[in-house]
Amino acid sequence: MFVLVEMTDTVRIPPWQFERKLNESIAEELNKKLANKVVYNVGLCICLYDITKLEDSYIFPGDGASHTKVHFRYVVFHPFLDEILIGQIKSCSQDGVHVSIGFFDDIVIPPESLQQPAKFDEAEQVWVWEYETEEGAHDLYMDIGEEIRFRVVDETFVDTSPTGPSSAEASTSNAPEEVQKKEAPYTLVGSISEPGLGLLSWWTNS
Repeated sequence: MFVLVEMTDTVRIPPWQFERKLNESIAEELNKKLANKVVYNVGLCICLYDITKLEDSYIFPGDGASHTKVHFRYVVFHPFLDEILIGQIKSCSQDGVHVSIGFFDDIVIPPESLQQPAKFDEAEQVWVWEYETEEGAHDLYMDIGEEIRFRVVDETFVDTSPTGPSSAEASTSNAPEEVQKKEAPYTLVGSISEPGLGLLSWWTNS
């Protein structure tokens, strides 16, 4: 679920922090910049693990701050494919079941990856597994707030860097709507279409 990623960055330390230890100031600046941010094709940054190397610091003309090239390792949330995680159902829609694991909410289990046969209950706004037994089908509801075990089957990174003026001019009246519908920078796709996966209550209360 969590991995250590080696990174390199140039950290700017303002003059009023010169009285502090350099390592402490750099660690604070790196966490300000990266913590709880998604790095494209890397994952969700959690916190600084350690600093492996500090290069020489420079003060440039017109700027009293120091600039130091830093080599460091960062703790990143980036589950590997086929890893099994446990989260809570955040909501349900026609697009599937949306899951949260507390600090990360952009997880979706599409309809085709649910236990089959499944149907979407429009009135309750939840997905239902029509579990077949000898006595007939039983509806097992995937209620909001329930704990769910799922397998990570895919991931999607979206480059959310600011667009240039040309693309901004191309979209005039639709610009506010596009901002509201902005995609998540990092999305996990899950699956529960195998025995043992799905709501924990399905398998523990039997």
